[in-house]
Amino acid sequence: QVQLVESGGGLVQAGGSVRLSCAASGRTFSSYVMGWFRQAPGKEREFVAAIRWSGSRIYYADSVKGRFTISRDNAKNTVLLQMNSLKPEDTAVYYCAADSRGRTVVAGRSDAYDYWGQGTQVTVSS
Repeated sequence: QVQLVESGGGLVQAGGSVRLSCAASGRTFSSYVMGWFRQAPGKEREFVAAIRWSGSRIYYADSVKGRFTISRDNAKNTVLLQMNSLKPEDTAVYYCAADSRGRTVVAGRSDAYDYWGQGTQVTVSS
């Protein structure tokens, strides 16, 4: 059974940085696409970034491009999201997700992912 556990959220001032981790277990993830999504209160879940586990493809939402970096640590079976230059509008619950079919063409769609973590709160104060 696939398990995704996020960590690293918290309260940070605008302009600061946070690094989120997603520990993945239960499968061999070499063919998976791993994604980060976020959901702010009263808003729909939105795509943030995605990476093919091999690292051959990386995608970002326009709103985070140049500020966020997605990567993976193969030794620890972990996907990371480094978030810099944070803004109050980045405040949300951040979710890690896994697409077992490895479909990069739909990496930005939440319905493409079949496994989800429980989420971690990131709050950016102004």
